[in-house]
Amino acid sequence: MRKREGMKIKAVDQYLAAQPKEARTSLRNLREIILKAAPDAEEYMSYGMPGYRQNGMLCWFAGCKEHSSLYVRPNIKKPFEEKLKKYKTTKSSIHFNYKTPLQEKLIKDIIKHALKINGNT
Repeated sequence: MRKREGMKIKAVDQYLAAQPKEARTSLRNLREIILKAAPDAEEYMSYGMPGYRQNGMLCWFAGCKEHSSLYVRPNIKKPFEEKLKKYKTTKSSIHFNYKTPLQEKLIKDIIKHALKINGNT
């Protein structure tokens, strides 16, 4: 989702509050899953969307018209290609339709893999 006209988003809570209801619910759930998988990660705004880092970048997320997107570096996503076949993906993003429940275990596994790649054990 684009930021509202004239509004500069500075905090994740502010970003979420600016989203339409359907997007906001999905994005809050996605945020919760990321923080469960990486409770020590720093949460901040980057590229106009929420981002998480711990000894390097873990992920970002964003709300779009009909889906939420989880952005990770391509080398983080690659080991999960088989499990991600049912989702629309790009080189570095995974799209989760708002009408479908988020796959908590899959998302946690992706974030934990990012932690491992970043040298967190």
